[in-house]
Amino acid sequence: MPLRDDDGGATVELALVLPVVAVLLGIATSGAAAATAAVRVADAASVVARQQARGDGDAVGGTLAALVPGARAEATDVGDLVCVTVRHDVRLVGLGGTVPLSSRSCAPRAGR
Repeated sequence: MPLRDDDGGATVELALVLPVVAVLLGIATSGAAAATAAVRVADAASVVARQQARGDGDAVGGTLAALVPGARAEATDVGDLVCVTVRHDVRLVGLGGTVPLSSRSCAPRAGR
């Protein structure tokens, strides 16, 4: 009989490494979801700014709900521009937190 028996060593190593791999996979997935949401928020800000600028403010709520459900938009006038800030909190799946996202876009007012 050898002095050291390695039976079960691979099982122990797997049991130690598997939770770390699962956490890293969760972080990567949440990061990708947050990056995708950031792009969607930026796109929504530009679309809503153009809608506001051409005087179609009644459609903003529906557009925002279709592009980024749960997002909020604030419009301000800056000279001949209409600027819109879209804010949305993204929940990090599996990590128990949220990331606040916001994007601002401006468009020239229609007819100017």
